[in-house]
Amino acid sequence: MHYTVDAGLYALENPDADTPVFVSANYKMSFDALRSALPGRNAWILVLDTRGINVWCAAGKGTFGTAELIERIEASGLAKVVSHRTLILPQLAGPGVAAHEVKRRAGFTVRYGPIRALDIVRYLDAGMRAVPSMRHKTFTLKERCVLIPLELYAAVKTGVLVMVLFVIASGIVGPGGWRDNMLNDGAFAALALASAIFAGAVLTPVLLPYLPGRAFSLKGFIVSMPVVVVLFLLRHPDITSAAGMLESAAWALMVPAVAAYLAMNFTGASTYTSLSGVKKEMRWALPIEIGAGVSGLVLWLSARFVA
Repeated sequence: MHYTVDAGLYALENPDADTPVFVSANYKMSFDALRSALPGRNAWILVLDTRGINVWCAAGKGTFGTAELIERIEASGLAKVVSHRTLILPQLAGPGVAAHEVKRRAGFTVRYGPIRALDIVRYLDAGMRAVPSMRHKTFTLKERCVLIPLELYAAVKTGVLVMVLFVIASGIVGPGGWRDNMLNDGAFAALALASAIFAGAVLTPVLLPYLPGRAFSLKGFIVSMPVVVVLFLLRHPDITSAAGMLESAAWALMVPAVAAYLAMNFTGASTYTSLSGVKKEMRWALPIEIGAGVSGLVLWLSARFVA
């Protein structure tokens, strides 16, 4: 949201009236990727105000859309700058732009370039023709792993605070003394939460194509199951006691809830989802995740007071 360039018309090298016009989002990484893909080339870059969102997400949200494109054409005076009437848009902008409306209302023909900025030069040299490989979006293990740090960083920032609260709460309430409670129960709570974050933000993206189901929350839930088993093997809870049963049930609810929620965050980075599908999943998955998380917290607190 804060990594943006100003919307408007930019000149790359020394463009003239016959130079191609590329359209991009005002997310700086999208803008820089386009510029970097055209070394030594003359080009016009028309940047839309997508509220700092990348091309694909902005197209899905509507900010990289027909109305914004037409408005930016008019505001920049593009018709007076170039003699041709062709715009080259990223292929992933397709969901947000009605090409026939742009032609009817602004007089410009929309052509969709390749998916990857790295293929733009080949696309231009081929007479603005894309080979099949330029139309196919891959989502390999390497491409998925590149995205993990961003999700992991956001999860850890909140997760560390929650871990600290669990450690403090463990010391305040429990059967033993302050220090013993924190070193025993508090440390395990921190480990359990860290494991849930690892399952949802790391293991799920890595294993994404191999996990069953279409819902990302379900994928995160499936990944969390062996994590819960490993945690129980480390903890050796006494399930014959009320406290042991309550604590076991608590983490059996909280770890999958956290993992499933974090797995859902990855939907915006994947090639598997659609806006309508994400909304549909959120309607049923979020209440379950919240319910499981709150129920687990209540059970964990109850276990602290049970002998």
